[in-house]
Amino acid sequence: MKSWCALAFLCLAYFCHGALSCPPLCQCYQRRAEVVCNEVPLTEYPSKSLPRNTTLLTIQFTNITTISELQLNATPLLKGLHLYSNHLQTLSSHLFRGVPHLETVDLTGNKLSDLPADVFSHAQLHNLVLKNNLIEKADANWLSDNSSITWLDLSGNSLTKIPAALLQKLPHLDNLDFANNRLEKISANSLDTLTKLERLNLKNNKLSTLDASIFQNTQNLGYLFLAQNKLSKLPQDLFQGLSQLKVLSLEDNQLSNIPAGLLDPLSSLDEEGLDLSGNPWLCDGKLEYLWKWLQKNKKKAFLPETFICAGPQSLAGRSVISLTESELNLQS
Repeated sequence: MKSWCALAFLCLAYFCHGALSCPPLCQCYQRRAEVVCNEVPLTEYPSKSLPRNTTLLTIQFTNITTISELQLNATPLLKGLHLYSNHLQTLSSHLFRGVPHLETVDLTGNKLSDLPADVFSHAQLHNLVLKNNLIEKADANWLSDNSSITWLDLSGNSLTKIPAALLQKLPHLDNLDFANNRLEKISANSLDTLTKLERLNLKNNKLSTLDASIFQNTQNLGYLFLAQNKLSKLPQDLFQGLSQLKVLSLEDNQLSNIPAGLLDPLSSLDEEGLDLSGNPWLCDGKLEYLWKWLQKNKKKAFLPETFICAGPQSLAGRSVISLTESELNLQS
């Protein structure tokens, strides 16, 4: 009887391999099959001590520099992998082949630069976050055609252009973040396939102009962030068709005026949904359209009193909305 019980215990331990194990200094939550290793002195990925049934794994602020396909295979049920602020420098091309259930990969704050072809093509990812790395080029070969990714975050890298070929593989994308890069130009057809896109962040780049047709196929766009670029002129029809847009951020650019009719298509702007602060507005007759728009839509502007005239000298420092028709030299 005792030998039978011992055998049963060994079998149970075998089939539940790893269920009671936990990497040293990490926290394991059996009920939700989650492991968290936060600011622990790890130098290697702890595959040998991870519970095999782990579905959510967070390893952050460690000294891990590499991770292999074999190590990831230790947790075949993995759905979410969060490797924040480690020291990862590269990934293998078949890294995710043994984790077919993986939906979310977050590699924020590592030292990734050149990633191999097909690196993300083996998993049916929904969320891919590569924020704050050293990536200079985003390669279309990272992904398979018709990728299931809905959220792609490449913010905080060193990209100089948006890879149209990569975006063509993302027909389900609804959230795209390229903030804090070095983008200088976006080709006219870059966003054409992103018909489901709802949020686009291009904040803090070096964009000086935008093609008039850039948003022609993104009619579901609800949030558009273009702040902290070098935009000095905007095409009159730039926002044509963006009737779902709720938030438009254009602060801290080089706009001195905007063309008549530019904001007219934006019928769904939220209260305080438009930010135009930090631009060098030239308060003369060319500003008539914006001035009249603000008179009618003051509640849709975020802190309209911060839309300040840079010139002429007689009006410098005044808020655009406070001006009178005579000050703008407008004819009634």
